[in-house]
Amino acid sequence: MTQRTLIHGVILGIFCLGFGLFLALTEWATHDAIAARALEDRQNSLGQVIPASLHDNNPVLDTLSMQDAQGHELTVYRALKAGKVTGVAYEIFGTGYAGQMKLMLGIDADGRVLGVRALSHKETPGLGDKIDVKKGDWILQFAGLALGQPPAEKWKVKKDGGQFDQFTGATITPRGVVTAIRHGLEFFAAHQAQLLEVN
Repeated sequence: MTQRTLIHGVILGIFCLGFGLFLALTEWATHDAIAARALEDRQNSLGQVIPASLHDNNPVLDTLSMQDAQGHELTVYRALKAGKVTGVAYEIFGTGYAGQMKLMLGIDADGRVLGVRALSHKETPGLGDKIDVKKGDWILQFAGLALGQPPAEKWKVKKDGGQFDQFTGATITPRGVVTAIRHGLEFFAAHQAQLLEVN
């Protein structure tokens, strides 16, 4: 090994060490801000699917960890008022045209949908992205519905013989959302006692 190679190796090592230290300091300095932003985003999402009038607690801080039928780990956010669980919210997952869609589903203690909001998706702009409340009101039609209202065989898009409209030129996205909501309601029905139990 020549002296020149050794010098280059030392310079490269110092550079890598300095860059690694810079990244570590950046992560340390921004960790709290990122965590605060994530908490704010979560509270905003929950506020859209669980009305403030239903709780006197902070649902973000009252959670259960569970697993759904598809094997997803769920954090269940619980709304309490006067010591009783009045509603819950959790993420549900559907398959759209462009892959997985993640939604937040709010359900009251009787199993009725309080609200649904798209959290993330990669659906086609102008077509499948209409599941986002910022792009249209299609997602609002589920509020007040429950398993059995409509009947199970109607929890489909109209093209499949169900009750729900699909978008012109985009059936796969609404089909995935309707299926995800039905699965979310089935999860609630299967675990209602545990979800509503106050410790």
